[in-house]
Amino acid sequence: MQISVILGHPDPKSFNAAIAATVRRQLASNGHTIRYHDLYAEGFDPILPAAEVPEAAPLSQEIARHCEELQQADGIVIVHPNWWGQPPAMLKGWLDRIFRPGVAYRFLEGDAGEGVPVGLLRANAALVFNTANTPPQREAAVFGDPLERLWRNCIFDLCGIATIHRETFAVVITSTTAQRRRWLDRVANLVNRHFPADK
Repeated sequence: MQISVILGHPDPKSFNAAIAATVRRQLASNGHTIRYHDLYAEGFDPILPAAEVPEAAPLSQEIARHCEELQQADGIVIVHPNWWGQPPAMLKGWLDRIFRPGVAYRFLEGDAGEGVPVGLLRANAALVFNTANTPPQREAAVFGDPLERLWRNCIFDLCGIATIHRETFAVVITSTTAQRRRWLDRVANLVNRHFPADK
């Protein structure tokens, strides 16, 4: 299988980077083809220009490559921190530019865009790994876990992906080395469950 892995964190020494490395190792061990992008390290431009908004707009080579990889992906893994209940702006900009009409979704004939889109992605499953410094109980009670609704309802379900699993690791800032090892084991197990070795 071809799996797209996207990391959205500016620090290459972060726990997010460790999660992404674990994802890649497990996918490679299972024999999958990996399309990996560390958006900050690559200097991805997250700003969507007006000329790129129309579905038929000409795309740069970089954006076209990202779109092609998304369309070809049998699975998707996203890794990012919870910042203000949202992904970092870098990752949000990647979504704006890559999850395009005609790539990730389309509208039915005669629908000018006011209706419900039809998902186009062929990926069987999507995993999202988040980190947070808010205890899970407070996150649920005070904020209502907006990232769950964003990734499940607003993005992946809308774009046609049926199996979606999101996991948050918290509280990272006070976690021990042993706790982080257990979390990384959990990451490897989830990757193995959703993207097992090709037979």
